[in-house]
Amino acid sequence: MAVRSGFLDRRPVLVGLVFLGGCLGTLMRAEIAHAWPALADGVPWATLVTNLVGAFVLATLLEVLVHAGPDEGIRRAVRLCLGTGLLGGFTTYSTLAVETGQRVMSGHWLLGITYLLTSVAAGAFLAWAMITTVRAAVRRRSS
Repeated sequence: MAVRSGFLDRRPVLVGLVFLGGCLGTLMRAEIAHAWPALADGVPWATLVTNLVGAFVLATLLEVLVHAGPDEGIRRAVRLCLGTGLLGGFTTYSTLAVETGQRVMSGHWLLGITYLLTSVAAGAFLAWAMITTVRAAVRRRSS
């Protein structure tokens, strides 16, 4: 597989953008979790809302970028910084797994399983809804 000319020269910048976005996303998530702590026997609202907002925004961002043109130049930089970095750091499926396990292991298994299934299903639905919405807007705009 041939490497495109100049790709390796830009790679540190792209990695830096992912790092920068990831730092910001992680800080945002930490602030939300600090402001909205989870109770051991309740719904971890901070994680649920964070992951749902992340799914919604990521689907919107990626669908807009797909319709804007090829994944190169500024579009690639935006995708890596905001999509992979910021939203990757913002969302937290590892915390979802830990919080689900905590609820199940403490005897609140119905809450844990409901929380897990709601998180995944609602996230998938929001992503699908935004992809569909952006596609419809692009079709209307081009007609």
